[in-house]
Amino acid sequence: MSAEGMVLIGRMGWEAIRGAGWLPRAIGGLTMGADPLAYAVAAASWGTELVIDAFSVRKEAKEHGTGRRIEGNFASGMRVVIAEDVITSGGSARQAIDAVRAQGGEVAGVLAVVDRGQGGRAALESIGIEVVALTSSTALGLG
Repeated sequence: MSAEGMVLIGRMGWEAIRGAGWLPRAIGGLTMGADPLAYAVAAASWGTELVIDAFSVRKEAKEHGTGRRIEGNFASGMRVVIAEDVITSGGSARQAIDAVRAQGGEVAGVLAVVDRGQGGRAALESIGIEVVALTSSTALGLG
């Protein structure tokens, strides 16, 4: 969450989304892990030909206030990217995908910062979701 890290990850994420050809209107995922990536990408997109807003998905709907599970710039019918800080099993991304689909959203793909190479990518791809990771734990020397 450093200022420098947010700028770098935001730019890299935006480029990866553009390169994948997904053309989403928004990016978001399960709070809290996905929030910095989603917000960084949204900020980096401002002033470009592909402006991408951000949203957050709660683990459960709030029991007070609006009672929503998805907060921020999301509406039924939107094409979105699911953000993920680290993909391990794919479970967090899957929860966000299910929440978005339940609210009428279309998932273009999953953007992750790090793929740990522990089956999460394959699990998501097995349900028809394309995954783009900015790096891997192996590339980072983490195993």
